[in-house]
Amino acid sequence: MSAPVIGPIPDGRDPDAYDKQRRRVLWSLPTGLYVIGSHGLLDGAERWNLMTANQVVQVSTEPKMVAVGVDAAALTAALIRAGGAFAVSFVDREDRALVRRFVKPVLDVTLSGEGLPEAMGGEPVVTAATGAPILSAAPAWVDCALRHEVALGSHVLFVGEVLDVGGRTEESDAGPVLRMEDTRMNYGG
Repeated sequence: MSAPVIGPIPDGRDPDAYDKQRRRVLWSLPTGLYVIGSHGLLDGAERWNLMTANQVVQVSTEPKMVAVGVDAAALTAALIRAGGAFAVSFVDREDRALVRRFVKPVLDVTLSGEGLPEAMGGEPVVTAATGAPILSAAPAWVDCALRHEVALGSHVLFVGEVLDVGGRTEESDAGPVLRMEDTRMNYGG
């Protein structure tokens, strides 16, 4: 039994064939793969998480703002709300296996003597000014304060103002970053 077709179907189109075509078209949209860092208090406990995402885009230049799409039921959504911030770590094209470590909530967090994460999911991290974790290996990253939240059905669009940026290089080109088509992962449709 196949899943029900979601959304409008143009008149005269076979729903199953149309749904298959729509998914293929949406899967072909060029997108990057990133790791979103979040931090906040949940149920009285301080929590951090890293989550693989492909819905990341700059949405404003004045002020500088970045939007991230997050599954509404994800731990990351709750932490972004609780902490009022998020960070986006870009992933080097050569590190394609890394993103698979963060498709589920991170349970393996190593804290420093100051009580901040120094490794998550076996990967070294640093803590941004907002408290969100950033992958140490990231060729580039942005740290954002949450400014807007838009409910979009299955996902939430969090829009953050860029407070800080960094990475391995001071130059504008962070180098080749991982894209969805570099992996066998797909998301969309």
